Amino acid sequence: EIEVVADQAAFDRLLESLAREPLLAVDTEAASFHRYEDRVYLLQISSRTRTAVVDPLAVDSLERFAALLADPRIEVIFHDADYDLRLLQRQYGIRAARLFDTRVAAQFLNEPGIGLAALLEKYFGVTLNKKYQRADWSARPLSSEMLAYAATDTRHLPALRDELRGQLDARNRLAWVEEEFGLLEGVAWAPVDPGESAYLRLKGAKALKGRELALLRALYDWREGTARRLDRASFRILNNEPLFAMATQPPRTLEELQRVRGVGPETIARRGLEILGAIEQAMAIPERDLPRLPRPPRRAPDPAADARFARLKAARNLIATRLDLAPGVACPNGTLEEIARQAPSRLEDLETIPALRRWQRMEFGKELLTAVPEPPSAPAGG
Repeated sequence: EIEVVADQAAFDRLLESLAREPLLAVDTEAASFHRYEDRVYLLQISSRTRTAVVDPLAVDSLERFAALLADPRIEVIFHDADYDLRLLQRQYGIRAARLFDTRVAAQFLNEPGIGLAALLEKYFGVTLNKKYQRADWSARPLSSEMLAYAATDTRHLPALRDELRGQLDARNRLAWVEEEFGLLEGVAWAPVDPGESAYLRLKGAKALKGRELALLRALYDWREGTARRLDRASFRILNNEPLFAMATQPPRTLEELQRVRGVGPETIARRGLEILGAIEQAMAIPERDLPRLPRPPRRAPDPAADARFARLKAARNLIATRLDLAPGVACPNGTLEEIARQAPSRLEDLETIPALRRWQRMEFGKELLTAVPEPPSAPAGG
């Protein structure tokens, strides 16, 4: 049965009983597919024998829950913890002190499928219903089917943790993932810069110039402002495609707006005049004030560093094959680029590269160092 918690007294009783558990599985449901600003709309908690679904909109405080996650005596299990932890930290200031992330564990076992559905199917024969992956968790009331779907996300995590942890221990990789978990414990929400350049993050924006950029900026600002005011996901106000279409061929009348693909009759009826107003503002900007793309600083060519990166990448690929890991899990390209720029010659020098983990230095740091110097040239005639 699904235990639904929808008041503070019941939540406190639940937390009091869970405080004696050695581990807890946790998940959250948000609504980024529906709302402008994401937040926690459902909280799932499982011990080895009990699963509860908590409505955070119906409780007054999550302080006791925060204390549980901050207790180093309790191992907290997530699957793909990064976003959940960032959301909990931003909204409630909650951090976890002792993590186990089953997705990270699966990566270090080179599982062919690291999604929760794939892992539960493989190890327990459990099939997850994907019907509610994009459900509106901010809506109330939630159906019994939705609650059952949410509960499944944590109900099997303790057993999955046991299975994956046992395999990691057998392959002497437990310390590797524990280092990764420790880094996850410190993640925090990174606020998006709301400045004037936000529209440039749209794919394809930097291919536009002058008036087109001004139009895209005006339409983007209108859409984001409307989405924020209505608390609706931006794409539900207007997709990116019509923004670009209107930036390159701006409509000036409602009749012309009707011919823009992706702008439906309902949008035209409700917001057509607002869209045309944003376009008029952009068209009225003097030529001298039109936006110009900022020029990124150019990095001086460094053929020696590029050659070192190529050698490091080849060495990393061999290491990944030997360890039966995906290359990006063994050592990401960004870390290799930093090694190539610094050109370390000793194992201790690798400690100055923050992105390089301790387990990587210990496991294959020497192999990476051998790829840093240029190989000696073959003797003439040899």
